[in-house]
Amino acid sequence: MHAAARHNRAPIRHREPYGHADKGQPLNEQRLSERLERVAAHVPAGARLADIGSDHGYLLVALMNRGLISAGVAGEVAVTPFQAAQRSVRENGLSERISVRLANGLAAIEPADAITAISLCGMGGETIRDILDSDKAHLSGSERLILQPNGGEQPLRQWLMEHDYRILAEEVLRENRFDYEIIIAERSGPVPYTDQELYFGPLLLQERSEAFLTKWQRRLRLKQRTLSHLTQARQAVPEEKLHALKQQISWITGLLAQASS
Repeated sequence: MHAAARHNRAPIRHREPYGHADKGQPLNEQRLSERLERVAAHVPAGARLADIGSDHGYLLVALMNRGLISAGVAGEVAVTPFQAAQRSVRENGLSERISVRLANGLAAIEPADAITAISLCGMGGETIRDILDSDKAHLSGSERLILQPNGGEQPLRQWLMEHDYRILAEEVLRENRFDYEIIIAERSGPVPYTDQELYFGPLLLQERSEAFLTKWQRRLRLKQRTLSHLTQARQAVPEEKLHALKQQISWITGLLAQASS
């Protein structure tokens, strides 16, 4: 497999480097962060995986070295991470099994790759949504989507619902003072989710794990503080923004009250 460059629109900013999330200890293809390990757990055995915004190609190289995937494509939109991913793949002797491509979003994927799973991790949920939406032509509809947004989960779930993707699994975890969610989806036909399911996550809302509830306790305090600041602001705040914030506070309060009863 060969490295190649493909640009078809203005660059989309990709993920934060994984190394920033692991208490200052260097991460590499042998040592993944807890967050990436959880992402890796959702990659089907033997998958042909495209990792978009691969940050050094750590996930792909680790999975290939463990014998868990059969082929990989690392997509990078900027030259520096592209070169870093090339180096990781080359140093592990995997250049024939993992292609590293300088490309924007899903443009890194070619039909001949026969990709069966796509991971987009460490970006905002809106960015992941925009990549999926802009590059729908590169989706066959049979791939598993393994998504780890840094916030913006609600609009991402909205896109998945509108494009007939069922959410198969969800996780919430906390790493270095940040809460992260992992969303696994596959296209299966129309799936209706309620507004609250889109906001909290349909499966997370059912399970209501300790990590999930703790996240929303923290989020409630932040939203209450934000509402207080907005109501005291001298400048007019759009009524729509206030209404949305109050609605979210009401949902979270109700969720936590049910969980404690």
